[in-house]
Amino acid sequence: MSVLVGKKAPLFEAEAVVSGNEFVEKFSLEQYIGKKYVIFFFYPLDFTFVCPTEILAFQRKLDEFEKRNVAVVGCSIDSKFSHRAWLSMEQKDGGIRGVIFPLVSDRSKTISMNYDVLAGEYDYDEEADQYLFDGEAMAYRGLFLIDKQGIVRHQVVNDLPLGRSVEEALRMVDALQHFEEHGDVCPADWHAGDEAMKPTPEGVADYLSKY
Repeated sequence: MSVLVGKKAPLFEAEAVVSGNEFVEKFSLEQYIGKKYVIFFFYPLDFTFVCPTEILAFQRKLDEFEKRNVAVVGCSIDSKFSHRAWLSMEQKDGGIRGVIFPLVSDRSKTISMNYDVLAGEYDYDEEADQYLFDGEAMAYRGLFLIDKQGIVRHQVVNDLPLGRSVEEALRMVDALQHFEEHGDVCPADWHAGDEAMKPTPEGVADYLSKY
Protein backbone atom coordinates (compact mmCIF):
# COMPACT_ATOMS: atom_id res chain seq x y z
CA MET A 1 0.00 0.00 0.00
CA SER A 2 1.52 3.31 -1.08
CA VAL A 3 1.82 6.19 1.35
CA LEU A 4 0.85 9.33 -0.55
CA VAL A 5 1.17 11.72 2.40
CA GLY A 6 3.51 14.55 1.48
CA LYS A 7 3.17 13.84 -2.25
CA LYS A 8 1.13 15.37 -5.02
CA ALA A 9 -2.32 13.81 -5.20
CA PRO A 10 -2.67 11.84 -8.46
CA LEU A 11 -4.77 13.85 -10.88
CA PHE A 12 -7.24 12.45 -13.37
CA GLU A 13 -10.05 13.30 -15.75
CA ALA A 14 -13.11 11.09 -15.41
CA GLU A 15 -16.85 11.00 -15.76
CA ALA A 16 -18.80 12.05 -12.68
CA VAL A 17 -22.23 12.97 -11.42
CA VAL A 18 -22.53 16.34 -9.68
CA SER A 19 -25.41 18.09 -7.92
CA GLY A 20 -27.23 14.79 -7.62
CA ASN A 21 -28.08 14.27 -11.29
CA GLU A 22 -25.80 16.17 -13.69
CA PHE A 23 -23.21 14.34 -15.80
CA VAL A 24 -19.72 15.82 -16.12
CA GLU A 25 -17.53 14.21 -18.76
CA LYS A 26 -14.11 15.44 -17.59
CA PHE A 27 -14.24 15.92 -13.83
CA SER A 28 -10.87 16.67 -12.26
CA LEU A 29 -9.50 17.51 -8.81
CA GLU A 30 -7.28 20.06 -10.56
CA GLN A 31 -10.16 22.55 -10.41
CA TYR A 32 -9.63 22.85 -6.64
CA ILE A 33 -5.87 23.51 -6.61
CA GLY A 34 -5.17 26.94 -5.17
CA LYS A 35 -8.81 27.32 -4.13
CA LYS A 36 -10.05 24.55 -1.84
CA TYR A 37 -9.02 21.67 0.33
CA VAL A 38 -10.41 18.30 -0.77
CA ILE A 39 -11.66 15.23 1.04
CA PHE A 40 -11.41 12.58 -1.69
CA PHE A 41 -12.78 9.23 -0.63
CA PHE A 42 -13.26 5.86 -2.29
CA TYR A 43 -16.05 3.42 -1.56
CA PRO A 44 -16.48 -0.12 -2.95
CA LEU A 45 -19.77 -0.14 -4.86
CA ASP A 46 -23.11 1.56 -5.44
CA PHE A 47 -26.25 -0.14 -4.13
CA THR A 48 -24.46 -1.77 -1.22
CA PHE A 49 -24.83 -1.53 2.55
CA VAL A 50 -22.03 0.23 4.45
CA CYS A 51 -21.39 2.63 1.55
CA PRO A 52 -24.67 4.60 1.78
CA THR A 53 -24.15 5.14 5.52
CA GLU A 54 -20.81 6.80 4.81
CA ILE A 55 -21.98 8.82 1.82
CA LEU A 56 -25.07 10.10 3.62
CA ALA A 57 -22.95 10.92 6.68
CA PHE A 58 -20.70 13.08 4.50
CA GLN A 59 -23.78 14.78 3.05
CA ARG A 60 -25.17 15.52 6.53
CA LYS A 61 -21.87 17.21 7.43
CA LEU A 62 -21.39 18.89 4.06
CA ASP A 63 -22.10 22.37 5.49
CA GLU A 64 -19.34 21.83 8.05
CA PHE A 65 -16.86 20.92 5.32
CA GLU A 66 -17.94 23.87 3.19
CA LYS A 67 -17.47 26.26 6.15
CA ARG A 68 -13.88 25.05 6.22
CA ASN A 69 -13.49 25.58 2.45
CA VAL A 70 -13.34 21.82 1.81
CA ALA A 71 -14.77 20.07 -1.26
CA VAL A 72 -16.01 16.53 -0.65
CA VAL A 73 -15.67 14.11 -3.59
CA GLY A 74 -16.54 10.40 -3.66
CA CYS A 75 -15.36 7.75 -6.11
CA SER A 76 -16.13 4.13 -6.96
CA ILE A 77 -15.66 1.82 -9.93
CA ASP A 78 -19.34 2.13 -10.91
CA SER A 79 -20.50 3.91 -14.06
CA LYS A 80 -21.97 7.39 -14.11
CA PHE A 81 -25.32 5.81 -14.94
CA SER A 82 -25.16 3.62 -11.83
CA HIS A 83 -24.20 6.67 -9.74
CA ARG A 84 -27.17 8.68 -11.02
CA ALA A 85 -29.60 5.79 -10.56
CA TRP A 86 -28.48 5.41 -6.95
CA LEU A 87 -28.62 9.17 -6.39
CA SER A 88 -32.21 9.14 -7.70
CA MET A 89 -33.35 6.37 -5.36
CA GLU A 90 -35.06 7.31 -2.10
CA GLN A 91 -33.08 6.67 1.05
CA LYS A 92 -35.85 4.52 2.51
CA ASP A 93 -35.36 2.17 -0.45
CA GLY A 94 -31.58 1.99 -0.05
CA GLY A 95 -30.72 4.97 -2.23
CA ILE A 96 -28.78 8.15 -1.54
CA ARG A 97 -31.18 10.76 -2.87
CA GLY A 98 -30.27 14.19 -1.53
CA VAL A 99 -26.50 13.79 -1.94
CA ILE A 100 -25.14 16.70 -3.95
CA PHE A 101 -21.35 16.37 -3.79
CA PRO A 102 -19.60 14.81 -6.83
CA LEU A 103 -19.38 11.05 -7.33
CA VAL A 104 -16.61 10.06 -9.75
CA SER A 105 -16.80 7.02 -12.01
CA ASP A 106 -13.62 4.93 -12.05
CA ARG A 107 -14.72 2.21 -14.45
CA SER A 108 -11.18 1.69 -15.72
CA LYS A 109 -9.99 1.31 -12.11
CA THR A 110 -6.99 3.50 -12.91
CA ILE A 111 -7.85 6.12 -10.28
CA SER A 112 -8.10 3.42 -7.61
CA MET A 113 -4.80 1.97 -8.82
CA ASN A 114 -3.04 5.36 -8.77
CA TYR A 115 -4.21 5.97 -5.20
CA ASP A 116 -3.28 2.33 -4.43
CA VAL A 117 -6.64 1.43 -2.92
CA LEU A 118 -7.75 -1.22 -5.43
CA ALA A 119 -8.62 -4.38 -3.51
CA GLY A 120 -6.83 -6.64 -5.97
CA GLU A 121 -4.45 -6.53 -8.90
CA TYR A 122 -4.01 -7.70 -12.46
CA ASP A 123 -1.56 -10.53 -13.05
CA TYR A 124 -0.39 -12.16 -16.26
CA ASP A 125 -0.91 -15.92 -16.39
CA GLU A 126 1.71 -17.24 -18.82
CA GLU A 127 0.15 -20.68 -19.00
CA ALA A 128 -3.27 -19.28 -19.89
CA ASP A 129 -1.69 -16.46 -21.95
CA GLN A 130 -4.04 -13.88 -20.47
CA TYR A 131 -4.33 -11.28 -17.74
CA LEU A 132 -6.34 -12.31 -14.68
CA PHE A 133 -7.57 -10.24 -11.77
CA ASP A 134 -6.67 -11.49 -8.31
CA GLY A 135 -8.82 -10.10 -5.49
CA GLU A 136 -11.84 -7.82 -5.43
CA ALA A 137 -12.26 -5.53 -8.45
CA MET A 138 -13.31 -2.58 -6.31
CA ALA A 139 -11.69 0.01 -4.06
CA TYR A 140 -11.00 -0.24 -0.36
CA ARG A 141 -12.44 2.55 1.78
CA GLY A 142 -9.62 5.01 1.18
CA LEU A 143 -9.81 8.65 2.25
CA PHE A 144 -7.34 11.41 1.36
CA LEU A 145 -7.15 14.96 2.71
CA ILE A 146 -5.59 17.13 0.02
CA ASP A 147 -4.47 20.69 0.74
CA LYS A 148 -4.90 23.70 -1.51
CA GLN A 149 -1.54 23.05 -3.17
CA GLY A 150 -2.68 19.57 -4.20
CA ILE A 151 -0.55 17.76 -1.59
CA VAL A 152 -1.92 14.79 0.36
CA ARG A 153 -1.70 15.61 4.07
CA HIS A 154 -3.63 12.70 5.56
CA GLN A 155 -4.79 9.30 4.38
CA VAL A 156 -6.62 6.37 5.90
CA VAL A 157 -7.61 3.10 4.24
CA ASN A 158 -10.19 0.73 5.72
CA ASP A 159 -11.02 -2.80 4.67
CA LEU A 160 -14.35 -3.32 2.92
CA PRO A 161 -16.52 -4.11 6.00
CA LEU A 162 -15.23 -1.19 8.10
CA GLY A 163 -17.02 2.15 7.81
CA ARG A 164 -15.13 5.39 8.38
CA SER A 165 -15.66 8.28 10.77
CA VAL A 166 -16.75 11.51 9.12
CA GLU A 167 -16.09 13.31 12.41
CA GLU A 168 -12.47 12.15 12.21
CA ALA A 169 -12.19 13.56 8.69
CA LEU A 170 -13.42 16.92 10.01
CA ARG A 171 -10.98 16.73 12.91
CA MET A 172 -8.10 16.21 10.49
CA VAL A 173 -9.19 19.25 8.47
CA ASP A 174 -9.34 21.33 11.65
CA ALA A 175 -5.89 20.14 12.73
CA LEU A 176 -4.32 20.93 9.35
CA GLN A 177 -5.90 24.36 9.18
CA HIS A 178 -4.90 25.14 12.78
CA PHE A 179 -1.29 24.22 11.99
CA GLU A 180 -1.31 26.29 8.80
CA GLU A 181 -2.70 29.33 10.60
CA HIS A 182 -0.80 29.19 13.89
CA GLY A 183 2.21 26.96 13.35
CA ASP A 184 1.25 24.91 16.41
CA VAL A 185 1.19 21.12 16.20
CA CYS A 186 -1.85 19.15 17.32
CA PRO A 187 -1.41 16.45 19.98
CA ALA A 188 -3.33 13.20 20.42
CA ASP A 189 -7.12 13.54 20.36
CA TRP A 190 -6.88 17.27 19.66
CA HIS A 191 -10.12 18.98 18.61
CA ALA A 192 -10.79 22.52 17.43
CA GLY A 193 -10.72 24.81 20.46
CA ASP A 194 -8.26 22.64 22.39
CA GLU A 195 -4.79 23.81 23.28
CA ALA A 196 -2.13 22.86 20.76
CA MET A 197 1.66 22.72 21.20
CA LYS A 198 4.62 24.73 20.07
CA PRO A 199 6.86 22.42 18.01
CA THR A 200 9.78 22.73 20.45
CA PRO A 201 10.97 20.61 23.39
CA GLU A 202 9.85 23.41 25.70
CA GLY A 203 6.44 23.51 24.04
CA VAL A 204 5.95 19.78 24.50
CA ALA A 205 7.06 19.93 28.13
CA ASP A 206 4.72 22.84 28.83
CA TYR A 207 1.81 21.01 27.25
CA LEU A 208 2.45 17.72 29.05
CA SER A 209 2.83 19.49 32.40
CA LYS A 210 -0.84 20.46 32.22
CA TYR A 211 -2.13 16.91 31.74
